[in-house]
Amino acid sequence: MARILIIEDERQVREVLKQMLEKAGFEVDTANNGSEGVQRFKDNPADLVVTDILMPEKDGLETIEELTNRQSDLPIIAISGGGPGEKAQFALDLAQLCGACRILAKPFSRKEILAVVHELINP
Repeated sequence: MARILIIEDERQVREVLKQMLEKAGFEVDTANNGSEGVQRFKDNPADLVVTDILMPEKDGLETIEELTNRQSDLPIIAISGGGPGEKAQFALDLAQLCGACRILAKPFSRKEILAVVHELINP
């Protein structure tokens, strides 16, 4: 069973993603921010990471760079809805430059996230 780490500061988004992925048969761990996510990955590496971009403590861009420095072939999906005065696409484009394999703008559908997860876990 593939293991997925979700790094997302919004509790409701984190929980919905967790339930969605568990229902699809994945083992899921979660973290509230990039710092916690990197530590959880160090303690128990995942097969795939889904990370938000705009988060407190350590943002998703720093998180992606740190995780890909640890494991260069780690599949990472970056998600973002943007922030005050910031468009989601700009943050997502930066995430790809930092090493994210795929990007999804919030809100996205269950079908969209599961298709990307399956594509990256079962290439």
